[in-house]
Amino acid sequence: MITVTYSPGPHLNRFLASLSHATERPVTVVMADNGSTDGAPEEALERYPNTRLLRTGANLGYGTAVNRAVQAYLSNQDSSYSDFFVVANPDVQWGPHSIDLLLEAANRWPRAGALGPLIRDPDGSVYPSARHQPSLIRGGMHAVLGPVWKSNPWSTAYRQEKIAPSERAVGWLSGSCLLLRRAAFEEISGFDERYFMYMEDVDLGDRLNRAGWQNVYVPSAEVLHDKGHATGRDPGRNLAAHHASTYTFLADRYPAGWQAPLRWAIRAALAARSGLVVRSSRRKQAKGRREA
Repeated sequence: MITVTYSPGPHLNRFLASLSHATERPVTVVMADNGSTDGAPEEALERYPNTRLLRTGANLGYGTAVNRAVQAYLSNQDSSYSDFFVVANPDVQWGPHSIDLLLEAANRWPRAGALGPLIRDPDGSVYPSARHQPSLIRGGMHAVLGPVWKSNPWSTAYRQEKIAPSERAVGWLSGSCLLLRRAAFEEISGFDERYFMYMEDVDLGDRLNRAGWQNVYVPSAEVLHDKGHATGRDPGRNLAAHHASTYTFLADRYPAGWQAPLRWAIRAALAARSGLVVRSSRRKQAKGRREA
């Protein structure tokens, strides 16, 4: 198992303490640390004998840190020992038998490259973690209308919100908790390291599909995700990163020379939207500091 840490605080202890609920199998947890300063990974290393600490040397981003951990810990192991591995955020808490249920589903879906559980927010609501790939129209309308009209039909379709939870193949799965088939991950060379944060899971799901693998949603397995412990530190910066990653993803899907005007239009639209939402976020943040 791989988790990427960046000053995770008490989340990491809850992540590791709840792991016994997920499976009775022995699990080694590799903490790919991107420069934590809170001491949490070091404390976990002393408290939990099944943990290993890999210092990446800098804040490399999520996907790059996962790739480094895979290279360091899986590349030297016999493939029969590690046909699958889990990648999960340190702010996940494991539900009963969640990892076992993902592994059972993997046996039912021999072409599943990635399998993801049902993810609940801290209030108990179901997070829409299994989605369609963001087509230009569906994804574009979701991006434009989602912040102001959350129930718009394009966002609802993209997020598959009206589909009852069921085990099925989907376009992509949230990277906050994934069971990955090693053969599939290696075939597509892991996460694309151009993505510092955001969209790396969308890109991974798309490339798995293009390589003939499936992304399978397994709602019988459940986890709780207290998301945002790291991304909430600088909302403006992270919103800007989200828009930059979105452009990288879309530009890759329309690479031809004759599609250059489309890429220019996408870049301009995303830059304009990024400027608006970043300024709005920073105004709210400043107001909150003044009122504190």
